Amino acid sequence: MGMSKELQNASIHYSMQTKPQRVLISGASIAGPTLAYWLSKYGFDVTVVERSAALRLGGQNIDVNGPARKIIRLMGLEEAVRAANTTEIGTQFVDADNNAEAAFSKDDPTGLTQELEILRGDLVSILYEASRTKANYRFDDYITGLTQDADGVGVAFNSGTTERFDLVISADGIRSKTRKLMVGDEPTFHYLGLCSAYLTIPKGPTDTNWARWYTADDRRVILLRPDNKGTTRASFNFLLPEDEYAKLTSADYRPLLKEKIQNAGWEAPRLAREFDTNDDIYFDGVGQIKAPRWSNGRLALTGDAAYCPAPVSGKGTTLAMVGAYVLAGELATHTNYQDAFASYEQRLRPYVESVQKLPPGVPWIVYPKSKFGVFVLNKAFAVAASDTVKKLMGLFTKKDDKHAEEEAEFDLPAYDV
Repeated sequence: MGMSKELQNASIHYSMQTKPQRVLISGASIAGPTLAYWLSKYGFDVTVVERSAALRLGGQNIDVNGPARKIIRLMGLEEAVRAANTTEIGTQFVDADNNAEAAFSKDDPTGLTQELEILRGDLVSILYEASRTKANYRFDDYITGLTQDADGVGVAFNSGTTERFDLVISADGIRSKTRKLMVGDEPTFHYLGLCSAYLTIPKGPTDTNWARWYTADDRRVILLRPDNKGTTRASFNFLLPEDEYAKLTSADYRPLLKEKIQNAGWEAPRLAREFDTNDDIYFDGVGQIKAPRWSNGRLALTGDAAYCPAPVSGKGTTLAMVGAYVLAGELATHTNYQDAFASYEQRLRPYVESVQKLPPGVPWIVYPKSKFGVFVLNKAFAVAASDTVKKLMGLFTKKDDKHAEEEAEFDLPAYDV
């Protein structure tokens, strides 16, 4: 006997109101595995698809700060993160002769090096290991099509397969192609006038456990940082007008880097040689992603794909982890995904907007045009690093107070699931 129309309607209503079970996450960097961990913990059937053939373990030093510290603790991963410390003991601001003009140690309450300093790849690996026992990871594949209806989402993959899920989440970075499938061109990339190149280079005789920041004239900065692999993480950063940046193609990257680093002084010749031979250079413009909405039906955005704050904010990792934690918690504590997505955005958007609101003059203030400007900037750093200023700051700021203040910058919900 066939089901009555009333029962059919009730069944459809029930299926739309019950908590979705099958969730597909695109991206296995930081936001994706964090989201996979919490959704799996809450009983969802989670699949993570990653375009690369394996985890992408490259990248520079990042820090786990603010409310992300608490999330790491809740995941039971704090000791693993500490054990993977980069070995960096602080940051020195050096001149062209490698003399330290200013130094901020890791233990300094006003220091720039964070307590939980870790390589991006090491954090990715830790998050993957914590989530892979319950979440299903698929590498060397990616989403090519999305079709949603009242009962779910049809997903087409590059491998030629198709599959259905209850929800699909884009966590695949600032240049996400999945995002475009979800919400088209609504999100915008706000270029900040800064370009950065990142690469790993052999450790040299001048490298120590200090990060070394060198400011050159013509709006250029070189940063060399220690890692725990026996190599050095290097970055070369320079200001570039938006009209020039907009014209760049991938073929322009190496020639541009070699041109911009000429006559920069300090260890510029060392990086110039690497620009000729290094096959693992990441180059991109620095900017923020701003999206008017983070969901569309059964599709949602998180991490850099939704609200990249730019590396200069120092909060990219924090936002990625906090966003994933909140999204998972809202999905687990709401009976339907519509309310969950709405609550996720309502809770998180004010924090995202506060993080994306950079201080006046960032990044231009630390990229002087003239040699005199470099001199003035280094002297300013020297004053900030002086014993007198450090003692004065120490009267008001303790390391523990700083941690408590960081964690309090966002009221991290406790989800009782």
